Amino acid sequence: MTMFQWKSLKHLQQPTTVICIHPDAVKIIIIEDQTIVRDLLAWACQSTLKPQEIGQASDGATGVMRCSEIKPDLVFLDLELPDGDGLELLPELRRVAPRAKIIALSAHTDEVTVHRVLQSNIEGFVDKKTHPMEILKEAVATVMEGRRYRSPVVREVWQRLLDEPAAFNKILSDREQETLVLVGRGYTNSEIAQQLGLRVITVQNYRCNIMTKLGIHSTSHLIRYATEKGFTRLRSGTLGEK
Repeated sequence: MTMFQWKSLKHLQQPTTVICIHPDAVKIIIIEDQTIVRDLLAWACQSTLKPQEIGQASDGATGVMRCSEIKPDLVFLDLELPDGDGLELLPELRRVAPRAKIIALSAHTDEVTVHRVLQSNIEGFVDKKTHPMEILKEAVATVMEGRRYRSPVVREVWQRLLDEPAAFNKILSDREQETLVLVGRGYTNSEIAQQLGLRVITVQNYRCNIMTKLGIHSTSHLIRYATEKGFTRLRSGTLGEK
């Protein structure tokens, strides 16, 4: 039985568990704080997929509750929610809706965002800022067939990270990346030490190591690097420690 009549991409990453679901039986949850985006996604799903049920949530806590209630087959998850980081919801979403395929939505495709999303093993990732509805259809068809979907811009950024020997994820420890988040926001060494529960001298060493590894020689250039790569948009505590 064909799950969807949408044309899907045939060249994407490793397979996941395939769950064959007739379109009429699909249950969907949209976790997105922007009403216009949420309504557009609901309209697109309703008009094209005609699911059994579509639930909506404007924040993470409500999204988890709705997933627990209806046990969706597909979840659209915004990465920037009013009550937290979208990726931090994944363990709870997997627990309450274990068979759901999850497609991340973000207006950002900087290197830090792309790295974090792909490391999370989420089923799909779509740039909601630049891609037409057809890309969204392809993403849904692909993940529901048990494969992973990354939109073209996301694949470009990921390939760049793979090809770059000095990519941040290859040369900086998680603690150094955590420090870089706060450096990028203009925090002093003392403020960073207080935030991370470290000694000031330890933070100074981290800052020195980061600049040496990146080949950066001034704080202003380091702040610019952190901003351009996407570090400054991270919420505190979203990076683990190695």
